[in-house]
Amino acid sequence: MNSPKYLIYLHGFNSSPQSVKALQMNQFINDNCFDISIVTPTLEVTPRIALEQIISIVNDIKNKHVNAVIGFVGSSMGGFLATLCGEKYGVKAVLINPVVAPHRMIDSLVGDYTNPYSGETFKVTKKDGNELAAMNFDALSTASNYWVLLQQGDETLDYCDALSVYQHSRITLEPLGDHGFVGFDRYLHAIVEFLFEN
Repeated sequence: MNSPKYLIYLHGFNSSPQSVKALQMNQFINDNCFDISIVTPTLEVTPRIALEQIISIVNDIKNKHVNAVIGFVGSSMGGFLATLCGEKYGVKAVLINPVVAPHRMIDSLVGDYTNPYSGETFKVTKKDGNELAAMNFDALSTASNYWVLLQQGDETLDYCDALSVYQHSRITLEPLGDHGFVGFDRYLHAIVEFLFEN
């Protein structure tokens, strides 16, 4: 019997399962991949709680299907979390303009925010930076488990940071673009293949 397949999509900081990429991924899976279940959680703002949330989702899946195959897709901060999960579970992940060592960015992120999708307000504090530092990874145990999609026009992150950390992984680097990754839908089929077919 085939193992059940689950794709877990992790949105970025101050984003939502209603983001364009999350909706595109959902639509593609629902229209074309009847053997794959997609999970797109609304992640908590606090990094430690967000990771606990994802671990709980994985545990639920594994309790139902001990032989389930799980793959992650993560954008920006979701890419950082997807990497942590890839390392923890030894599974594949596709990372879209991922954040690298987010604790180093905390000084520029501290402040008050309103989520553009839900309207909820929240704060980012130095404590979040401390949690991120404690969560950070030093090196990848299996670099081949990752495919990194980068665009040089990313206005939020320096793509060179990801090039360095994921240098032994599969990398697609495009000129121009932006942090949201212009034309993400071009890669949907290839993402599914990478996660589940080899």
